[in-house]
Amino acid sequence: MKEIFKKVTCRVCTKKALKKVLTLGPTPLANAFLTNKQINEGEKFYPLDVYFCTKCGFLQLGHVVSPRTLFGDYLYVSSTSKVFIKHFEQFAEKVFQRLNLSLDSFVIDIGSNDGILLKPFKELGTKVLGIEPADNIAKIAKSEGIDTVSEYFNKKLAHAIVKKYGKADVVTATNVFAHIDNLDEVIEGLKILLQDNGVFIIEAPYLIDLLQKRYFDLVYHEHLSYWSVDSLRTLFNRFGMTVFHVEKVPVHGGSIRVFIKRGKGKYAIEKSVKQFLQKEKSQKLHILQTYQIFAKKIIANRLQLLKLLTKIKLQGKTIAGYGAPAKATTLMHYFKIGSDFVDYIVDDSPYKQNLYAPGTHIPVVSAKTLKINPPDYLLILAWNFAESIMKTHQWYKEKGNKFILPVPRPRIV
Repeated sequence: MKEIFKKVTCRVCTKKALKKVLTLGPTPLANAFLTNKQINEGEKFYPLDVYFCTKCGFLQLGHVVSPRTLFGDYLYVSSTSKVFIKHFEQFAEKVFQRLNLSLDSFVIDIGSNDGILLKPFKELGTKVLGIEPADNIAKIAKSEGIDTVSEYFNKKLAHAIVKKYGKADVVTATNVFAHIDNLDEVIEGLKILLQDNGVFIIEAPYLIDLLQKRYFDLVYHEHLSYWSVDSLRTLFNRFGMTVFHVEKVPVHGGSIRVFIKRGKGKYAIEKSVKQFLQKEKSQKLHILQTYQIFAKKIIANRLQLLKLLTKIKLQGKTIAGYGAPAKATTLMHYFKIGSDFVDYIVDDSPYKQNLYAPGTHIPVVSAKTLKINPPDYLLILAWNFAESIMKTHQWYKEKGNKFILPVPRPRIV
């Protein structure tokens, strides 16, 4: 596969009807953090453009970076977040009860990372298997007792898993379905992998939240797709599969958890599906102008935040960032926020500490630096964890320092 290629057909409806609605400019890969040596070696930047399908209303990236480039040596480890650990524990418990799972049930997680979702399923007594293509992350999961296959999921792997382990009662894909270009191959693999009454569960950032809350920084090269219930329904209907239940969950600023059955699966379509579809219609997700208006709001947001940060710097005050998630790369590059504004970025993941942020080369440090050298203002880049961050570092606020939230509109807390 080429390192990058231009997408000309919609990955949901397959039509050539893509219209560009947002250009975020050439951007480095969101998780491509650099060592001290690498910051002098030059970096690759890739187009980051968002397209709207005028036939089916699906929002997607226009360029696809090779998965091997994106995920070959991945630095995102889910279990470094206490918020996510609790979220996935609740996820497992709820699904276990809703689908009446038992000790004989078999749960497979695609894009399983370090096994954060499979650990609570295993504790509940089910058999589990992770599929995680990033070798370094898969090794972490295996070391913690989660059986993990370190490959990309496709039909060939599905056949191999069924032969070795049997068919799955539940297959999950949490915050990973948006990362996949060849969805047809994955869904064909799912049909091989699932029992006749098996269920596929997707959890992904919700398009309505992205638009309403101006979460444009959820756009980065890993996120190829921006999901609505209608787009998921259109996609799975093409393969004889059916969305039968949808619920809202708070992670990533607002996500949807979508339950999908095989064509003859026993589950009835619940009223939640109709309710979400009606809401999406009222929000005009199928109209091109909706996304053109969104793009204009993001430009306004950029001007407001730059004005605020410039004012703070002219007062001789210092600013640091908190959180080095993928979304921070998009925000900082599109908003042109570099080391001239931000002195350092605190991140709780030891895998990112002592490295440098992609493109900006701002040093990423542990929270110890925040204690030793506290800035006047802390720009919360991991805005989806803002409440937790501010609560954990209450001492910082008590010293008279202030937090800045960059979206949906810049504000000082």
